[in-house]
Amino acid sequence: MKNNCLITPENATKSTLMLIAVAFIFRFFIAKYTGLGIGESYYFGGAKILALSYYDQPPFFMWLSGILMRVFGESNLVLRLPALFMFSGTSWILFLISKKFFSAIAGFYSVLLISISGVFFLSGTWFQPDAPLMFFWICYVYCLIQIIFIDQSTLRLSTNNVKAYYWWILSGLMLGFTILSKYHAIFLVIGLFLFLVNSKKSRHWLKHPGLYLSILISLIIALPVFIWNYEHHFASFLFQGGRAFDNGKFHLHFDWFFRSILGQSLWITPWVWVPLILQLFKSYKLRNLDYRYGFCFWMALTPIVFFTVVTLWADLQYHFHWQAPGYMMLYIPLGKMVQDRLVENPRWRTIMQRWLSFTLIFTSFIFIVLAVHTQTGFWTWYGPKWMGRMANGVNYDQTMEGYDYNDLMTTFKQNAWLDNPNIFVGTTHWWMSGKVDWALKGKKDVVCFDHDARNYMYFSDPTKLIGRDAIIISRGKDNTLMTNVAPFCDAFTALPDVAIMRGGVDEVDLQLHECKNFHLSAVAKPELPVYMALKHQLP
Repeated sequence: MKNNCLITPENATKSTLMLIAVAFIFRFFIAKYTGLGIGESYYFGGAKILALSYYDQPPFFMWLSGILMRVFGESNLVLRLPALFMFSGTSWILFLISKKFFSAIAGFYSVLLISISGVFFLSGTWFQPDAPLMFFWICYVYCLIQIIFIDQSTLRLSTNNVKAYYWWILSGLMLGFTILSKYHAIFLVIGLFLFLVNSKKSRHWLKHPGLYLSILISLIIALPVFIWNYEHHFASFLFQGGRAFDNGKFHLHFDWFFRSILGQSLWITPWVWVPLILQLFKSYKLRNLDYRYGFCFWMALTPIVFFTVVTLWADLQYHFHWQAPGYMMLYIPLGKMVQDRLVENPRWRTIMQRWLSFTLIFTSFIFIVLAVHTQTGFWTWYGPKWMGRMANGVNYDQTMEGYDYNDLMTTFKQNAWLDNPNIFVGTTHWWMSGKVDWALKGKKDVVCFDHDARNYMYFSDPTKLIGRDAIIISRGKDNTLMTNVAPFCDAFTALPDVAIMRGGVDEVDLQLHECKNFHLSAVAKPELPVYMALKHQLP
């Protein structure tokens, strides 16, 4: 049937490259001109202090940004640069896979839709582990496709061919870097084995040495993660495992389950999420008839199902992006669906054109509005702040989580605290530690006085700070100050608050206290990592 669309086999590749370039520029300006979110500022500590691995994430994304930071200086853009480039690479590899499976036109629509889906747009913009995870995930998939999806007449020859070993070795490298990016890598291996077991034409690869060689290579690449965990009593594995299994507390919570499903749809955008779910079911139906769909199904299934089902008993809170690598695989058949609908009857073509136009315009508008508001607060009373009050019952704009606390740096300079070696900084929550650390650009030791200190239990050595004074920073009415901080001080006194101003409006007030002569608490507090560190008993 005649193709009446603007995208043709002749211009699909060029159009995709232009699309990737435009998306990069759009994300570049957001990355440059918006503040770091809570997670991003928290991970800045890892980029500042390079280590084999870290408490809650593998190290690769922090290594990348940490190296760039040492070359180009500390800025929002520098920390986010790897994500910008890696998501562009992810988009290109997604196009190549879609082109190989279906057509270049399908590849274009796959890239278009993933570029305007919320969670993927943000993953390709923010300083988080998800950008390298997506990139190496799709690279690993690409390597597998070069091995598995070849012409059947040369299948046996390729099984014993040097070229097969080349792709298995390369896949091992990509899998290793996936492990170094995020622990989601296990789902790639599970998905591959599920596909091979259920695919008669490809099952013989289970006996091929290349498969196990690739896994061995990946484990060698990922050695820094295993070494760090061994040296720290497997703290990272236990932490992430405990989150998935709610530390052994198995009580069904259907509200968490439905919250997860709703959250996933909102993160992707509902009008894209529904077609993706339809492609999941379509791929399941065709899994034995068309191995392209079967491959997409099995490689998508495990992260989506696992991180959704566990919410029945584990409170994963608002981590709706953990299913994203699985959804990424469904954009491949989704691109094919869009191509088919656009060349069917005029009615379907009109529907698809309107759907694509609405998705592109609406998503772009939302991100522009949120980015501008996050930095200027222009919609203070009629937008997010009003909704925040309705949702939380407090007068707090959630977009302030992505606004840098630059006024804190000003206060430290005015009081000559920044260059005073006798003063360090304390906080009462891990997320506040990151916001403060980034605001002060890593120039002060930061100690977290909380049972959940995460990476900040390792970033500073409290034993070297004994006898010094601390500026303790908290937000709101923090009842932990007297129980978790005051026992470590000779004197604990309140200082004037610091107002975080945005667009001339006092949005957040930070409470400051002075802790004189920091020392070991006389009252045993083994639940606090800072106490255990002072006792030389921190894992």
